[in-house]
Amino acid sequence: MVGLGILGIGRIGRIHLQHLVRDLDDVAVVAAMNPSEPGRDFARRHGVPFVTGDAAAVIGHPDVDAVLVCTPTHVHADHVEAAAAAGKAVFCEKPIDLSLERVRRTLAAVEAAGVPLMLAFNQRMDPSFAAVKAAIDDGRIGTLRSIHIISRDPAPPPIAYIRTSGGLFLDMGIHDFDMARHLAGAEAVEVYARGAVLVDPAIGEAGDIDTAYVTIGFANGVTAMVENCRQSAYGYDQRLEAFGSAGMVRADNPLKTTTLLSDARGLHGGRQLDFFVDRYAESNRRELRAFVDALQRGVPMPVTGHDGLEAMRIALAAERSHREGRPVRVAEVDAGH
Repeated sequence: MVGLGILGIGRIGRIHLQHLVRDLDDVAVVAAMNPSEPGRDFARRHGVPFVTGDAAAVIGHPDVDAVLVCTPTHVHADHVEAAAAAGKAVFCEKPIDLSLERVRRTLAAVEAAGVPLMLAFNQRMDPSFAAVKAAIDDGRIGTLRSIHIISRDPAPPPIAYIRTSGGLFLDMGIHDFDMARHLAGAEAVEVYARGAVLVDPAIGEAGDIDTAYVTIGFANGVTAMVENCRQSAYGYDQRLEAFGSAGMVRADNPLKTTTLLSDARGLHGGRQLDFFVDRYAESNRRELRAFVDALQRGVPMPVTGHDGLEAMRIALAAERSHREGRPVRVAEVDAGH
């Protein structure tokens, strides 16, 4: 039995807590922290015996073996470092921080403490996306040539969120950059990005963009194209395709129903799933299962701090490319952003 503590019972923290108490019978959520009462009440209603507003009390709890960091991004690094210093394994929502230098310092602290760290890039755990990765690795499409990833939200988040999100590339695109790197099986070397404000002028006034197209060149010659948009009239759109010398494999959107209506106007199928809560429900469950399995078996985490760092480097290169209107070598962001 693995004893878990959760920091942050907001939207993603609630999702993780529900999966843990409902789907994983070899873990015990023994402690939870949230700064406001609604989150603390949610934890109590789900059977968490120790609920507090103090993160240090959760991290230092004697029955906590591992800490899930689901707090706002600006305190992720502090919480990861504190948990590592206490000798606790860590599962952290992305990103660790919006500063590349701070991420490196945090990863160094985790390495020095010798504790496991897993980053929550849950798209890797999606069954359809994982099947695409397996087809590539098994050679079923021959030599991989290109990757195309589409990620479009049904509606933009509140402007207050936009202002503190870190921007489209670090907030939304980073999941797709990690997936592209995961599928390519190589490190990114060059990025070219174009972006615009096409959905809501208020997003531009907040200093961000809402639509972007990013081309990533990898060291093994593979090229990835990532499309991001904050609004899609037909619902949540999450697709990817891998093209190789012997074929192609793709993962399409799952639908709410498999009903197909045929009439004089044509063929009419079901609607897209609503958002990430239902689209990635299974992958959220699977990533928690993978984290606990790695702890119990003493094997490396399936998604590491290094993976998070490399996805962040791609995101920062995309941001610079968009700002400066040119291709950017990923190594350029290491000299300071």
